[in-house]
Amino acid sequence: MSKFLILIYDDEQAWVGADAAVSAKLMADHDRFGRQNGDKILGGNALQPVATATVVRPDGADGFTVTDGPYAETKEALGGYYLVEADDLDEAIAFAKQVPVISGGLEVRPIMVFD
Repeated sequence: MSKFLILIYDDEQAWVGADAAVSAKLMADHDRFGRQNGDKILGGNALQPVATATVVRPDGADGFTVTDGPYAETKEALGGYYLVEADDLDEAIAFAKQVPVISGGLEVRPIMVFD
């Protein structure tokens, strides 16, 4: 078994503009995804809005700069993730296809293993 991170990207404005019924359905869909795949889900969380992000970068002089805001300005922001265990990339992609999103997309990344 291998581990994969499913990154959930979505337009935060779609969430802001969503009515209560749409939001409730999406949360119920995430709950269902968790129940159906719980034995393969190792972890996951929703993230606070991108406006709460803080970027920490080396300044090239043995220090760091700290700035408010996301690492990159994009329409689709990282909104959450699932860490899953799968036989291979195809199975991880099959899990990703079940993850509910409003208008964004998903990125599946294998977890690196160091021996």
